[in-house]
Amino acid sequence: MKRFLSMLCLTLLPLAASAQDTAPDVLVKSVTLEVVELIAKDKEIKAGGRAKLIEVIEAKVLPHFNFNAMTALAMGQNWNKSSPEQKKRLTEEFKTLLVRTYASALAAYSEQKFDFRPLRAKPTDTDVTVNVRVLQPGAQAVTIDYSMEKTASGWKVYDVMVGGVSLVANYRTEFANTVRNSGIDGLIKDLQTKNRSLAKQQEKK
Repeated sequence: MKRFLSMLCLTLLPLAASAQDTAPDVLVKSVTLEVVELIAKDKEIKAGGRAKLIEVIEAKVLPHFNFNAMTALAMGQNWNKSSPEQKKRLTEEFKTLLVRTYASALAAYSEQKFDFRPLRAKPTDTDVTVNVRVLQPGAQAVTIDYSMEKTASGWKVYDVMVGGVSLVANYRTEFANTVRNSGIDGLIKDLQTKNRSLAKQQEKK
């Protein structure tokens, strides 16, 4: 799980768009390279500044992820059993968890090279998969597959697969087990507890 998230964060961060109509593969490539360079050169981040990392994530990532769709997929059938207020709280807590987890994983960030694969999609497609390989010296490349959908406000990510493992599916099992044992409110409390724990850990950095 930790390795999964560590590899994921290296490629999730760089998804800010400069134009609403930018093609999804062009968007991923251009901004990935831009943000990786930003992180590599930022003295505060390199010194362990988690607050600055979180700022980068919130500025560059959040606008281009459909967290409502991601949370719904991660919840599975339990999403429809949730009240509007529960859905809102689940989405906010899940988003916070992902942001703080990325920040923690990036503490071990090292220079990576990326191989951006050609997009296999028709111009009229509104749901595509963007493929990226993270190249690691002396190790097998890690594949990253972004599931993206075209919305009125541009392309949005609703799932990511790292080495064939879906982020949404990875959390779906955990969420289902928690709901089975503690209910939906129990899951919300569990996410809140995890977020408070991550916040305290990051304050000590």
